[in-house]
Amino acid sequence: MSFIAPTEDQVLAMRVCAGIDELAAHERYAAATPDLVEAIAEGIGAFAAGEWAPLNRIGDTQGSRCADGVVTSPAGYAEAYKAFVEQGWGSIAGPADFGGQGLPFTLATCALETLGAANMGFTLLPMLTVGAIEALDHHGSDAQKAMYLPNLISGAWSGTMNLTEPQAGSDVGALRSTAVPIEEGPHAGKYRIAGTKIYITWGEHELAENIIHLVLARTPGAPAGSRGISLFIVPKYHVNADGSLGERNDLRAVSVEHKLGINVSPTCVMSYGDNGECIGELVGHENEGLKAMFTMMNSARINVGSQGVQIAERALQQARMYARDRVQSARAGSPDKTPVSIIEHPDVRRMILRMRALTEGSRALLYYTAGQVDRGLLGDKAASARAELLVPLLKAWGTDVGCEVASLGIQIHGGMGFVEETGAAQHYRDSRIAPIYEGTNGIQAADLVTRKLGMEAGGVLQALMADISSEMQDVPEVASLAKDAAAIATWMASGDASLDDKLAGSVPFLTMCAVAVAGWQLARQARATGSVEKTAVTKVFNRTIVPEARGLGAAAMAGAALYYELDSEALTG
Repeated sequence: MSFIAPTEDQVLAMRVCAGIDELAAHERYAAATPDLVEAIAEGIGAFAAGEWAPLNRIGDTQGSRCADGVVTSPAGYAEAYKAFVEQGWGSIAGPADFGGQGLPFTLATCALETLGAANMGFTLLPMLTVGAIEALDHHGSDAQKAMYLPNLISGAWSGTMNLTEPQAGSDVGALRSTAVPIEEGPHAGKYRIAGTKIYITWGEHELAENIIHLVLARTPGAPAGSRGISLFIVPKYHVNADGSLGERNDLRAVSVEHKLGINVSPTCVMSYGDNGECIGELVGHENEGLKAMFTMMNSARINVGSQGVQIAERALQQARMYARDRVQSARAGSPDKTPVSIIEHPDVRRMILRMRALTEGSRALLYYTAGQVDRGLLGDKAASARAELLVPLLKAWGTDVGCEVASLGIQIHGGMGFVEETGAAQHYRDSRIAPIYEGTNGIQAADLVTRKLGMEAGGVLQALMADISSEMQDVPEVASLAKDAAAIATWMASGDASLDDKLAGSVPFLTMCAVAVAGWQLARQARATGSVEKTAVTKVFNRTIVPEARGLGAAAMAGAALYYELDSEALTG
């Protein structure tokens, strides 16, 4: 199917939800003029539609393949990635000191959203590079920044993060990879890395000139658990002092996973130090690797939340086209028995509008989060704290939205949706990984109730919900949801709820909070535009999706005892 970037809605979200015009009033972001914002949104839309979207189906059916440690991508991908690098699309928010454009994170968010809607699996490549850039920019030495950032920002080199190991899963503290200091020879001061990492996205490929792996490992005598983890730069090819590439490092892709979706993205099993000569250099200090990796992961969580928006947009576009073109049955109750396009049937129209409301609502949340990140970068501590709170909401609810919208897209296609040739099934398969990686959505909800809820003694969340309920007095559905969420947050923080109680109710509570923020931002868009379309979509959100979220209040406060009435043997036997 053809792809058209949702440029108009993106620009609206950047202006109303991110407040990009306000950001441009600051010297750091002065270049982000309205004309430039529109030019970037339109330009990346044209690029994505012309270069990346046509490869989406090819990437799904052919996938990336691994043979003898070499991973190959389908035809057309190398040329498309080269065009991405040459046109500078990866450099939008990169630090200007190292070749980036220094524009707001909000604009880089727009570029990734558009690329991911065109081709989600492919967009994982630059998405992981963004995280590597942020980790090195915040925690790398001056020499490391000078050595690695220019080529990562341009996209000439790509980046990965290597956390997961076969025995550890989400428990990063259980990793066993080792890093032994080198005391003599040409690599003195660096470390010999050894270990196996799994689920490494774009861990091996031939599209970029070099791959910069950021690898978590333990140094000798390191404390047990997460306190003893360090972070290392491990390049595919050694980088000489003059910046040229040297010999290949002692690392390899053992295999690529056979997955449910995102087939073009090589999810690799990586082996480091098979011959005892894998060389890495420490980022920051020993035993502080998790702090650096969380910088990268936080970026990734925002961009994974964006993936929910991306796949929802692509599924929505395909479902709308199908519903318009598919003719079947007369309209119920009509005296004219001539078959009509299925978009005329009430339930199909309900599904299409639900898909649109969820897509636009999650996009509103995405750009509101991006705007808070940008304000934090300008020194606004309150915005920075609010961004921290919003990240788990966006990552979890945004990816849940992607799955639901993709599923509804199949439903609208009927039996044809279950047939691979239509392409509707690909969106559903591609979407399903997003609630899992970068910390499952259950982990995001746990983060919300154990860490983020306690920020400023609960003040960060309460201030957010107070802002929503105050501004939404003329939108009672959203105002009431925000008040409900605030009341549940008070109960969770009161001492009446045990840790188990909070964790048991964390997922429904997160959904309530996310929907409240999305409803708020959608209503702000409707006010700003006064458009019939946005007003209609917002009404659907407020009158169908918001009440569902309010209904989750009972589950959020049900307590953990309900789930332990059956012992483990009875539950699993």
